[in-house]
Parts: sequence; C-alpha cells; structure tokens
Amino acid sequence: MINTGYRQRLWYNQPAEEWNEALPIGNGRLGAMIFGGTAEEKLQLNEDSVWYGGPRDRNNEDALPHLPEIRKLIIEGRLREAEELAAMSMAGLPEAQRHYLPLGELLLSFGDHEQSAEDYRRELDLEQGVSRIKYRIGDVSYSREMFASYPDQAIVIRISTDNKDGISLKARFTRNNWRYLEKTKKWLNNGLIMNGDCGGKGGSTFAAVLKAVTEDGLCRTVGEYLLVDGASSVTLLLAAGTSFRHSDPDLYAKRRLEELSQVPYEELLARHTADYRGLYGRVKLMLPENPNQSGLPTDERLKRFQKGEEDNGLIVTYFQYGRYLLISSSRQGSLPANLQGIWNDSFTPAWDSKFTININAQMNYWPVEICNLAECHEPLFDLVERMKEPGRVTARVMYGCRGFTAHHNTDIWADTAPQDTYLPASFWPLGAAWLCLHLWEHYRFSQDRYFLAKAYETMKEAAQFLLDYLIEDAEGRLITCPSVSPENTYKLPNGESGVLCVGASMDFQIIEALFGACIRSTEIIGVDEAFREELAAALERLPKPQIGKYGQIQEWMEDYEELEPGHRHISHLFALYPGDAFSLEHTPELAEAARRTLERRLANGGGHTGWSRAWIINFWARLKDQDKAYANVRSLLQHSTLPNLFDNHPPFQIDGNFGGTAGIAEMLLQSHAEGIKLLPALPQSWGEGSVKGLRARGGYTLDFAWEEGLVTEAVVTCTVSGPCRLDAPGLVPVSFTGQAGCSYTFTPKG
Repeated sequence: MINTGYRQRLWYNQPAEEWNEALPIGNGRLGAMIFGGTAEEKLQLNEDSVWYGGPRDRNNEDALPHLPEIRKLIIEGRLREAEELAAMSMAGLPEAQRHYLPLGELLLSFGDHEQSAEDYRRELDLEQGVSRIKYRIGDVSYSREMFASYPDQAIVIRISTDNKDGISLKARFTRNNWRYLEKTKKWLNNGLIMNGDCGGKGGSTFAAVLKAVTEDGLCRTVGEYLLVDGASSVTLLLAAGTSFRHSDPDLYAKRRLEELSQVPYEELLARHTADYRGLYGRVKLMLPENPNQSGLPTDERLKRFQKGEEDNGLIVTYFQYGRYLLISSSRQGSLPANLQGIWNDSFTPAWDSKFTININAQMNYWPVEICNLAECHEPLFDLVERMKEPGRVTARVMYGCRGFTAHHNTDIWADTAPQDTYLPASFWPLGAAWLCLHLWEHYRFSQDRYFLAKAYETMKEAAQFLLDYLIEDAEGRLITCPSVSPENTYKLPNGESGVLCVGASMDFQIIEALFGACIRSTEIIGVDEAFREELAAALERLPKPQIGKYGQIQEWMEDYEELEPGHRHISHLFALYPGDAFSLEHTPELAEAARRTLERRLANGGGHTGWSRAWIINFWARLKDQDKAYANVRSLLQHSTLPNLFDNHPPFQIDGNFGGTAGIAEMLLQSHAEGIKLLPALPQSWGEGSVKGLRARGGYTLDFAWEEGLVTEAVVTCTVSGPCRLDAPGLVPVSFTGQAGCSYTFTPKG
C-alpha cells in the first residue's frame, strides 16, 4: 500500500555514539552535526570557508619545456621514463592544494540530568529541515529544536522544558587539538566569541559567536563558559564567518546575532521553514510501503534492509535525504558542496575534503536539475567562474594553450594546478571541461537564454584550451597526450604497466560533449560562426568510440588490458551517463558494449565504493535495466550507507548520497534522448506510486502516477513554449506544442 500520511524523517531512540550516527543540519554555508546527548550535547560545527592557508601560484614552469619529451616517450611506449619525467616537471609546487577544516564544536552540559533519560527520541525532520531531541528525566520533559537558517544565516537552538525554572546549562566552544589557533572570549553577559586564524600563510581568520536569549532565568559568563540558570526555555543563536567573505568576521557575526536576538523564536522558525520548504517541497515521491516498517527507527530499518528485507519507504527517505543534503550544503552565495558536503570533523580529512573534479564534485550536482533544485547549482557555477583566471595561467604556463584548464582537484581558492603526484589522476587536464558541461545542462533544463549567453563565454574558453591541447597523431586524428583514464592503470603487450596515455576514451567523450554544447550554443544565441566551424572540424577528427575484444567499450585508444578490471572508476562510460552520446535509441551497439563493460566491472568486484555504486545505478537506468538498477540501489544501502544514511566510501563521502538520489530519479524519468520518457527503469517492487515535481530537459516539470507499472495520469507543466514529446507505459506517445505557464494532462483515455 502507499502510505500518503507518512512524514519523511530520520529518527533514532538513542543519542549518537559517534560522528557517523550524528544528524546534519546546514544552510549551505554553516552546518552542524548533532549528537543528541542528554546530559552532554555536542554540535560539531563547520563553516564552508574555513580552509587552511591562502591562495598560491603552484604552476610548475618546467611543464611546458618538457611537454614534447613527455609526449614522445608516451607515444613510444616508454611509460616508466615518461611518468618519471612528468612527476618532476608537471607536479604542482608545492604538490598539495589547500584543505577544508572544521570550525569547532559547541558543547552543552545540562544540570539536573543525573538520572537516566526515558522516552528518548532523536530525529531529523526532512520536510521542515529541523532536528529535534525529546526525552524525559523523572517527571520532567525536555526538548530541543535545531536548524540552520538560510534567510537568517545562523544556527538556531531552542531548548525548553515543561518544568518552570528547569533549564540549567553550560555552553562552551572548543577546537580540540587546534586550540592554539583560537581564543574564546566573553561577549557581555550572554555571549561567547571564538576567533582565530585558519593557519597557513595567507590564510583566513574566523569567528564563531554564540548568544543566549531567554525570557526568564539568569545568563552570565565565566571564563570560557556561558551559563544559563533557572530558565523554562532558552534560544541559543550561533553565527560564524571568515575573512574570505568579511573583512571583520567577528563584527559580522555579532551584528548578525544582535539583529536576530530581537526576533521571536517562532518567527525565526517560520522564516526558516518557509524558505526551506520552498525548495524541498517541490518534489514528492510515493512508493508502496509496509506500515509496520514506517514506525521503526531509521537504524533498525537500515539493518533489516541490509539483511534482505524490502523497504520502499526507506528508499523514498534516502531519495529525499539526498535532496535535503544538497539544500543544506549548496545554497546561493555559499561554496559548492565538497567531498563531505559541509560536514567534516577532521583537521586532516580524507582527500582534504576538497572539490575532486574527475567525478566527485560533478556527482554532487547530478540530482540538482532533475530533482528541482536548480538554485542549488549556482555555487558550482560561481566556482567555475573563479577558476577561469587561475585556469588561464595554468593553461599558458604548463601547456602553452589559450583558454582555461583545471586538473582533478580544486579548492576554495579555485586552484587549477595539478594536485598531488598521484599519477593515475593528477595529470589530467579535463576537469574544467567537465565542469563546464554543468552550465550546459542547466540551460537544457531551464531554457534560459540569458544564462546561456554568459555561460557560453566560459564554455568557449574551456573549448579553446582543448583545441590547443589536442595534437595530431600519425593517422591525422586529434588526440590528448598526456592524459589518464581516471584512475585506472593499463598494461602494454610487453608487460609494462602505466597510467599516462595517448587518448583516454573519457577525454574524447567529454571533448565531444563540450564542443557539441558550444556549437549548439552559438546557434541558439547567434554568435561565433567561425569558432563553430573550427569546433565542427575538430570533432570530425576526434577518435570514435571503439569496442574491444571482450565486447566492451575500450577505456583507451588501444585495447589494453586493465590492471584492475573491477576498478571503482568507470570513466569510459561517461558518454552513457552523465553524457548522452551512448543510448539505446541512437547507438544500440555502443549501448550493448556499455552493458558488457558494466558486467565485466561488476564481475571483477566493481562498485565497492559508495560513489561508484551510485554511478552504476545511473548507468543501468540509462540502459533501462530496471532489475540491475534496483539491485544496485539495494547494494548502495546495504554495503555503503552509514547509520545516519551518509554515504560510506569508506570513509564518509557525500557524493554517493547525491548520485543515489540522481539514480532513483533517472529510473523514474529520462529526458536526454529526444523527448520525455516516464518509468524507463521501474522495478517490479515499485509497481504502484506517484511523483510530483521532477524536471525534464526542455523546460518541463512532471507530475505522474502509475499502477501495475502503467502510468494512469501525467501532468506536464511548461516553463517555456515549444514542442514536447511524451512517452510513458500505459499512454499513447504524444507530441504537442506547449505554452509557457500552461499544464497539460494525459491519461490512458486521452
């Protein structure tokens, strides 16, 4: 049955014992992980611009003089020599970009909590964007509500009890082993200020400010502590910032809280929920549920699912949780979601918690358009714009090329030089090109020509770099060299293995997609006819996809053996997803080869990381294999999901959450291959259901319902006027011309 009254939430009947059980809140810029303790509460805090160190020019000037020799060695198959020279001449100076840091922790200690708590409940309400904790000690009930408000740019904590004068608490900031970089000072009698520097040469300074607002009781500060005694309720307001955005972050945060302290809590909550629901409430998904499961704690449901139970309600929650996390970690004016969104508790996080742009940062934004959160795409666009200037320097200094480029990582300062000397990934100059395709996708969904006119100039610069970077091979083809197929290794017939290569298949798929987007853009906005012809001529000379000896899509120009046949990256299927050059409709042979590629990867242990498994869901959805798509949804939750439903690489990495949400949406709606297709990969267990608010390329929003796998009603709402084609099981295929602002309803009876 479909439970129409079930509210989407994560909930637990005990506090979090570790970070991977805590619950996240965020407003794009400011976030917290809430542990939910009773006598002792911890909020682990993040602000998206707290990064170690400042901007640097890390481009290696020895790259360009040695580029011809590196190319020659690779073409001759002398990989060991090529890679040794590349490691010295192309590596960034120094090797590493900047890394993301925690802001700190807010610790709360409560008096009169000697007895054990009863009737405990900890939840994250996805529909309101609010975390709640409720429990009872003896005859006294306590509750906390916490949220990160985007309109008010603050974290709000409301603590209340049904016992008059029953709240006694101590609050303090801490940064654990990095306390030497900060100092906490008193702010009047009801506030604390923690400020300091983020470390590193040229780094930012930061400030976090806490202010207590009470209607009764007593507030005072002692040393590094804020104390509240004898209150029936208290609202704690927390603001933070860095000099990345504010010349005086201390003053900024204090002024923010002085203003907010004059606003009643109920109004702060109402402003937050109205803003949040304006985004979250656009999409609603319903699938058949077991009402006996919907009342269970989330961790119990996950354990049962991991033992083999069906639980469509948990899948719906997981889908909506991905949308919640995107809203919470990427809002207008914030930095983009990084490898951990904004939630990071380590001063030396895995992979530096940066923006990894050979798949991971892009995967963070796969659900943004189809799941009706287009505004959340803007932080990524802002970063791409900031990458242009450093990317021009990298293009010129390292490669002698026009335009702009980036490698497989970037950071808060939009650094575009290679990151690390990790040969399977570092020397791959296609990062900017892939990111620019997000600009094109935004246009495809929105049909916003004003946006496209600006975005085209950025896409053009990325394309200019590639035109200059491509070299002619002995057969007259235009190829990339050096490059890699992220992040796999190949073997030559003589037994030597290596990663630097002539022409990775993914390169040509990205280049074809970007050149095609630029060509189409010039036609739409009526500019650059000469450049259009230059791109079209180059496209004709790019190597075409090849099918190898196993019936697979070749990962490289030659049909090399992979060192890891089950590698986590499946880069050579870019053209299947997120690209669309491979499709059942238009390239059935390549689609079949893509299927074989997936089967070989999985047979050899592929999909063993969370984000890789999420990518595989999208691949199978594009191949319209509902059984394999659903099997991989199950595998993602069974093997790569933590108790708080965070994706587990391992360790935690948020891209799997976003890729999983995108994959579920792709199973329900596709719009990449001429027209809109509903339920292209619907598993049998989802035979009945409905969805409202998914978006399709061309400027459409879709609401539809189905029974026994057949669509019973579809409503198409048009953002712009233009032709539309709709295919759905149970409906007669229909082509019509829609008018902007109008909705069109289709049923089996017409």
